[in-house]
Amino acid sequence: MEQKQKEEGLKLMRKPFETHQISKLPKPTKAQTEEVRNDYKKGIRCDICGTWHHPKVVHLDYVGHAALTDRLLDVDPVWSWEPLAADEKGLPALDKDGGLWIKLTVCGVTRLGYGDAQGKTGGDAMKERIGDALRNAAMRFGAALELWHKGILHMDDGEPEPQKPQTKIEHKSEGPVTDAAVIATHISALEACKTLESLKQTYSEAIKATRGAPAITAAKDKFKAILEAA
Repeated sequence: MEQKQKEEGLKLMRKPFETHQISKLPKPTKAQTEEVRNDYKKGIRCDICGTWHHPKVVHLDYVGHAALTDRLLDVDPVWSWEPLAADEKGLPALDKDGGLWIKLTVCGVTRLGYGDAQGKTGGDAMKERIGDALRNAAMRFGAALELWHKGILHMDDGEPEPQKPQTKIEHKSEGPVTDAAVIATHISALEACKTLESLKQTYSEAIKATRGAPAITAAKDKFKAILEAA
């Protein structure tokens, strides 16, 4: 692929998705999930996402597997992905938390991604891991980045950045955070670090927020090596 085509293709990855390509993902709290599980009638058939869940569930915007695949094919018809590691049978290897690390290659550029099935098992769980990992890796190319980021990504020159109140997130449950969106946010912060000192500070904050998620630990080691080699 010629350099100009490569640059144009990677630029296209950052093009915002159309409204009809964006889906709604319900994100119930643990209490809401347990309430509906204990009493099915406490749930509703949602007009937004079509699933049965607690009436006060918050929905998040996300780009589904089909829409993302369509974008990848538009950018690079021969794009590919492969697992970062394979098991003794030659199948994609999962980490100790059941997550899947992949390498996504678009226009000759390869970047990592991480997928999780939220504790599910079976064939559908693997498909969910793959789809999640592809979205996570594609975000490294800028795909649907505005959906991951809750603030304003780009400000006009001279326009002051709006001040947002600081909020403290408290995690009541034990064990590492496995929510892909949360992990991706902290990995993006690690990627933005320019010095080892800022990496250490950002890593410390990420570890506290995700309770030592393996994906955060692995990301820190990767970026530390890059900064030390620079």
